[in-house]
Amino acid sequence: MELRHLRYFLALAERLSFTQAAVQLHVTQSTLSHQISQLESELGQQLFDRSARRVTLTAAGELFLPQAAKALAEIDVGIALIGAPEKAFEGTLSLGTTMTLNMGLVPKCLALFSHAHPSMRLVVEENTVDSLIVDMSAGRLDLILAYRPFELEGLLFEPLYSEEMVVAVNQQHPFARRRRLRMIELHGRDLALPARKYTTRMQIDEALRAAGAQPHVVVETSSIAGMLALVQEAPMATIVSRSALADHLGLVAVPLEGPSLQRTPGLLWPEGQVRTPTTAAFAAIVRRAAKSME
Repeated sequence: MELRHLRYFLALAERLSFTQAAVQLHVTQSTLSHQISQLESELGQQLFDRSARRVTLTAAGELFLPQAAKALAEIDVGIALIGAPEKAFEGTLSLGTTMTLNMGLVPKCLALFSHAHPSMRLVVEENTVDSLIVDMSAGRLDLILAYRPFELEGLLFEPLYSEEMVVAVNQQHPFARRRRLRMIELHGRDLALPARKYTTRMQIDEALRAAGAQPHVVVETSSIAGMLALVQEAPMATIVSRSALADHLGLVAVPLEGPSLQRTPGLLWPEGQVRTPTTAAFAAIVRRAAKSME
């Protein structure tokens, strides 16, 4: 199947006239008829009922029409993005993200994007994913880079990689000598955890409940950096992504099991949104940068 087959099919489905569709496409009627026959032969289905008086879509044609239209629209957007002039990369790109991703992946992507498109102004909002989704729905954000939310209604989520979550402790903590911890071993232990408004905290609480563990949550905070600094000084543990420990050499990461914890960072788009050259270019940089995190 070739791109022209889809264009010819859509033109005929719109006009339901070989004469009018051929004029629109600047081809002869015989060429159009031949191309449609090729497409039907490849699909193994008749897409149009033809008679001397009228042309109509078959049931197969009706089913194929919205998918063909969607595929061709995506291709046309891609062609437009590839050919976008540099003047398209002016103005402001507003990105929403979460605190953990803003400690490593996001700064790397911002630096790469800024270097490639120095005329762009970048605005970054750090918040919970639920709050970011509200802002994107209101048109205040162009794109979100965050962990997968629990609800995806009206959204498209493009996963980037899977991220292991670990117990982090200082080198004097009894857990520091362990190769692995079962979740139940956190029962009754002093923990510092993210605030309850974060999806990461919800995921941690769910895993603790599933294991039957009830730790003593001493501190709840909205700052990952502050939480790690606290654990570095105090005899308590926390649960964070392994990547969050990159700049905290004094902390020990202990893998979890029973259950293990994984998070999936990704790009969030409004469903049906036409992607601009700037959002498409930034997303491409994010995908490349994410490969180093796998």
